Amino acid sequence: MSIRHVRTTRRAGAAALLAAALTLSLAACGGQDGKGQEKENSSSASTPGKEQPTKSDEGKTYPDTSTVLATFKGEKSLEMVIYEAKRDSGGFLTITGEFKNTGGADYSTPVQWNGPEQEVAMTGSSLAAMILTDSKGKKRYYVLRDTDNRPLTTTKYSSPIKAGGSLPFFAQFPSPPNTTTEVGLTFPGFTTGTIEIS
Repeated sequence: MSIRHVRTTRRAGAAALLAAALTLSLAACGGQDGKGQEKENSSSASTPGKEQPTKSDEGKTYPDTSTVLATFKGEKSLEMVIYEAKRDSGGFLTITGEFKNTGGADYSTPVQWNGPEQEVAMTGSSLAAMILTDSKGKKRYYVLRDTDNRPLTTTKYSSPIKAGGSLPFFAQFPSPPNTTTEVGLTFPGFTTGTIEIS
């Protein structure tokens, strides 16, 4: 093969490669005539005045902390802050909140948080002892369990809660009737009080 033929082949290959790269670049930029950019900006914009949920280092979504429904005082320097009590279309009520250790010493979570049921306690640490009370309907609502008796709450959390630290949590219950707008919340070691349902 002659040197001239090799040069021609190389030039043709380089031209083909350049054309392919240019085609891909144009395809990637297609639709960016101002409309595409505007749509992207509008979809990523957050609602004014509403804080977006934050994420932990492990990628778990924390509750929206922009609104506090109630704060319950606990033992020593522990507080239970409730951020949301929300019904969903499946007939459930989900409570989200955070345990805050405002003191200067670590707080070891007590075994009473797991609740009195032996089968549930055997599944590990949980918040199965949390109870909601509908005083008007005269009913109590307990944390839901799955088919293996695991409670539908935050489970297997690390203890103790470090000084100045917090433990975000959730707990899921059967939803009270729509006519019930607030429920009482009881949890071992904390004051009792009411929270509004949304």
